[in-house]
Amino acid sequence: MNARTTRTFAAALSLTAALAISGCSGKAEPKMTVSGAFMPQPVNDKMAGGFLVIKNGSGTADKLTGATSSLSDDLQIHETKDQKMQQVQSMDVPANGELRLERGGSHIMFMGLKSTPKIGDKVTVELRFEKAGPVKVELDVKDRTYNAQAPSTASGHAH
Repeated sequence: MNARTTRTFAAALSLTAALAISGCSGKAEPKMTVSGAFMPQPVNDKMAGGFLVIKNGSGTADKLTGATSSLSDDLQIHETKDQKMQQVQSMDVPANGELRLERGGSHIMFMGLKSTPKIGDKVTVELRFEKAGPVKVELDVKDRTYNAQAPSTASGHAH
């Protein structure tokens, strides 16, 4: 091989390697959409629950890692197991699947409300994920007895 052929071959090899690396590391960021978001009207300013369905429209699994809202400085992710509620650090949002936060099951807990929203109000929440970018959603404040029409496999006590 002469010097020119060697340089051309090296450049082609470098380009091929760069394309291969960018293709391998570039899994698409998960695409999250939210539906059915609501909050039953809180009884007082101590706590409230947020319920919604997060759909992951990509082939990459992700995790819900947190939430923020101007209504409370302390939003927590809770799961209910064996009729006991507990705070967790994250919840899985499966690839091409969904995470259901619903009464009697997993939910977002608002602790120490700055005000008490009324029926018809909207509460803005920003959901945080491990991989996907943040998603802003508005929770419609509904009657305390409201429950979404989605089929539920969980039973238990609502907040």
